[in-house]
Amino acid sequence: MGLTFCNVHFTKQPQRVVYISGSLMKSLKLSGKRNIRLRLGKDAIPAVIKPIKRAGKHLFLASGVQNAIKVPKTGSVYLRNLQNDEVQIGPLVGVLSDGPSSLAQPFGSRTGFIKQLLREGSNMCYIFAFMPRDINWQQERVNGYFLTESGKFERKIVPLPDVIYNRLPSRRAETSLAINQLRERFTRKKIPFFNWSFFNKSDIYRLLENDSFASQHVPETHSSPDTELIRDMLDRHHFVYYKPSAGSLGHGIYRLTYLPKRGYFARYRRGGKNVLLRFGTFESLMRLLQSRHGRSLQSYVVQQGIRLIEIDGCPIDFRFHMHKNGSNQWVVVGIGAKKAGRGSVTTHLKNGGSLLTPQQALGRVFGAKADEVLQRAKQTAIRLAESLETQHRHLLGEIGFDLGIDQNEEIWMFEANAKPGRSIFRHPSLRAEGKASIEHILEHCLYLSKFRRRDDM
Repeated sequence: MGLTFCNVHFTKQPQRVVYISGSLMKSLKLSGKRNIRLRLGKDAIPAVIKPIKRAGKHLFLASGVQNAIKVPKTGSVYLRNLQNDEVQIGPLVGVLSDGPSSLAQPFGSRTGFIKQLLREGSNMCYIFAFMPRDINWQQERVNGYFLTESGKFERKIVPLPDVIYNRLPSRRAETSLAINQLRERFTRKKIPFFNWSFFNKSDIYRLLENDSFASQHVPETHSSPDTELIRDMLDRHHFVYYKPSAGSLGHGIYRLTYLPKRGYFARYRRGGKNVLLRFGTFESLMRLLQSRHGRSLQSYVVQQGIRLIEIDGCPIDFRFHMHKNGSNQWVVVGIGAKKAGRGSVTTHLKNGGSLLTPQQALGRVFGAKADEVLQRAKQTAIRLAESLETQHRHLLGEIGFDLGIDQNEEIWMFEANAKPGRSIFRHPSLRAEGKASIEHILEHCLYLSKFRRRDDM
C-alpha cells in the first residue's frame, strides 16, 4: 500500500469527478484506471478519475465529491492507495474533549492546548476537536471544531475520524454509561481510541505487581486498607501516604508519620493551607480520617513513604511526560523536577511547589553523577511504560509518571496518569519539550491511522 503527499484543490463542477496530475497518478499506480473509491475517515464514495497535465502531485476534487464525502479543506495532505482501487485521503484525526458552550473557549481551560494541537496538526492531516454531543451516530457524522488560519474555530461536518485522541477532562463523566457506550461504539467501528480513560491508582498498582521489573520500582501499596494494615505499615515504614484511588492534583492526600517517642502526625491540605496535626494515639488519628471522609475511605490506598532526595530540606520528585512516537515506541519527551513547598504534603505546584529542570535539581543533589542518575531514571520510565502497556487492555499513547529518587539513588514510581497535565511545559527551559509533546501526539495519530511513510519508520 503506497503513501504519498499531495496538494488538494476544490473545483466547482457538480459531478463526482477527481482530477489527478500525472505524477500523482503514477505514485498511486492508477494509470489506465477510470474509477476509484475515495475514502475520508470512515466514509467512502465512488468517483470517476480524469488525468490532467500539471507538474507536481495535485488532486482536484469536484464539488460533487467534496460535498458528498465532506473533505474539510484544501491544502497538503496524505493519500494512501488501498486495495480494489480505493484511495484514502487524510488522515482525519479527532481530538475528543468537552467544555462549556462558549464560542471563544469551547473546551474551557483546555482550549489553548487544543488550539496548539490543531495548529500544528493542520500541516500534516485533517484535524478537528469535538465533544460527545457533536456526534450524529445515525449519519455517522461529526460537527467538528476546525481552526482557521487566523486562529479562530469554525464548525464543519465530517465523517467519523480515522483515529481519536481522548482528552475528556472529567473523571466522573468518563465513568458514565454514555461515555462507556461512546467508547465501545468507536471500538466496534475499529477506530483507534487513545487514551482510553483516567487511570485508577489501585488498578495501576495491581497491574504492575505482575511484572517483576516494574514491581521493584513501586513502593509497598495496598488498596482499601483496614486500620490494622495502616498501623502495621506505620510501624514498619514510620511514614506512609494515604490517598484517594481516583484522585488527582494532590487532593485528599495525607502524609501520616509515626515517631515512637512523640506519637502520630497527619499532614494534609485544607482550605488552601498546609495543616500538621499531632495525635497521642493511633486511634485518635484514625478518628480524624473517618470524621473527614466517612465511608469514602474505602476507596483509598496506603503507600509506603520513601525518603526522597531534598533541596533546602524540601523533597523533590519528577514528572516524566511519556509519549508513543511515530514508530510506536515509548520515549521520554519532557521531565519536570517538582520541589515541595514548605510543609506541603505533595510537590504539586498549586500547593506551593516550585518547578526546576531535572539538570538543576539533580546537579544540586548528585553533582557530577547527575547525568548518570538521569539516564537511569529515563530508562526506568520507558520500561515502566512498556510494562503498563503490556498489562493494560486498551490503547495507550501518553503517560505521566510521578517518579522519585531516594538517597540511595533508587528510582520509585508513585503515580501514573493517562491524561497528564501540562504544567511542566510552562517552565521557560521546557517549552521546546512542550512543542515536542504536541508533535509526538500527532505522529502517533499518523501511526495508528496507518498514514506513515515507510522511510519515516
